[in-house]
Amino acid sequence: MDIHIKSSDDQKMVLVIEGVDVPFINALRRICTVEVPSMAIDQVDIIMNDSRIFDEVLAHRLGLVPLTTDLESIIMHDDCDCESHCPRCSVSLILKEKGPKTVYTGDLTTQDPKIAPVHDTIPLLKLRDDESVELEAIAKMGKGLEHAKWQPTTSSAYKYYPVITIDTEKCEACAKCAEECPRGVLEFDEKKSKIMVVDPENCNMCKTCMKDCEVEAITVEGLEDKFIFVIETDGSLKPEEVIGKACDILALKSENIIKFTKGE
Repeated sequence: MDIHIKSSDDQKMVLVIEGVDVPFINALRRICTVEVPSMAIDQVDIIMNDSRIFDEVLAHRLGLVPLTTDLESIIMHDDCDCESHCPRCSVSLILKEKGPKTVYTGDLTTQDPKIAPVHDTIPLLKLRDDESVELEAIAKMGKGLEHAKWQPTTSSAYKYYPVITIDTEKCEACAKCAEECPRGVLEFDEKKSKIMVVDPENCNMCKTCMKDCEVEAITVEGLEDKFIFVIETDGSLKPEEVIGKACDILALKSENIIKFTKGE
């Protein structure tokens, strides 16, 4: 297997993975989405809420707030021996505000600087004069298999690596394929009077170019053992952390299958 990083930042990574098949790449995609753990608010104890928003709605909004995650210092709640929650498996965030004001995620005070809202500007509720809110939110580690709020990815997808072939003997250089391509993959070179493939990896294989070519001079195919893999996170974890953890989980699953088949 060969992996090439095409682009990467704090929340998005594009990989070119070669030498694998669809079951493998799809397993990696699913593990990234629902089996890599992340932090999310799971319990909200509301002490005071004079606002117009119901307690249940406020708790739901808090649960959807992306939190930065430290996979090393916090353990899964199911792996902890405490009855409810403790510093080993959870982090407390306090909210205490008085109106008039709009309360944002940045107003949450966390007990652990490593576990905090990814964005400070997500609005939670509005308080009018003499209205106040006071609560304690308990964040725990969980997996997307249990609830979507624990999914660290906002997007995890793959596609076959596209291969675009132009038959120069058939091509009449009419430029219709380049004009109709919705993603700028093809370009007409007037000096050379020929169609150029300028950005093949951006092709989504819609095959519009093939439909518009009357002489059938262009073909678009996907390599069966090469894929473009895109992962985007909500900021709770970096893409490389999600990919790394997903590979560890996939390796452990493979080891367990091998042991089972051997009767160990």
